Amino acid sequence: MPVIGVINQKGGVGKTTTAINVAAALAEKRYVLLIDLDPQANASSGLNIRGPDLHIYDVLMGDVSAADAIQVTDTNNLHMIPAAADLAAAALDLDASEGNLGLLKRALKDIRDDYDLIVIDAPPSLGSLTLNALVAADQLLVPLQTEYYALEGIASMMDTVERIQTGLNPDLALLGIVLTMFDGRTKLSQEVEDIVRDHLKSFVFWSVIPRNIRLAEAPSYGQPIFDYAATSQGALAYRRLAEEVLQRVSS
Repeated sequence: MPVIGVINQKGGVGKTTTAINVAAALAEKRYVLLIDLDPQANASSGLNIRGPDLHIYDVLMGDVSAADAIQVTDTNNLHMIPAAADLAAAALDLDASEGNLGLLKRALKDIRDDYDLIVIDAPPSLGSLTLNALVAADQLLVPLQTEYYALEGIASMMDTVERIQTGLNPDLALLGIVLTMFDGRTKLSQEVEDIVRDHLKSFVFWSVIPRNIRLAEAPSYGQPIFDYAATSQGALAYRRLAEEVLQRVSS
């Protein structure tokens, strides 16, 4: 089963919310590891892990193994390698040499068989950490906010993926694009959805993530949406998305 990178170079598109909740939904049926590769550590705090003793920075620097940094979350079958503020230093320390861009992939080699799925929450920028995620991942899940500025960024994202495919990770594939923060009451959201589906066709998941206050509130309680508001529209949408993810991964 693959390593799935949740990646978008643009911030504010629901990337971390997607990483947390897709991982939690998948954990209802599979054994899942979530890796927080973002120096903001929002995925870690969103699963109630704050100030960890060991984290992904220690792994990338070679101070500990990936297995040593794994923490159990409050969600059944979901483990995490958390992030901390130190990770920002790694982003500065690591240059773009081929050896450095393979650090995460090499670190995961010994634990891949321990999990059914590994999900990586990458930073919202194209630096050494995001490139590490692209090299380590088998497939990419790209959240795309339903607004025009997000559309402009997706072309740049696809160019980056193609460059990685031609060099460092030829097996990298696009699992799918998920539309996020969708507001069905607005013409804008509907127009953006039509444009994306027209151009990217089967690469776009049928499941659409709505703009939902419960999704925004859940991280402050350190919970995925299924623990915080299990019957909310956000929870239902992420469960549908997880089902699509499993179908695509299996096929």
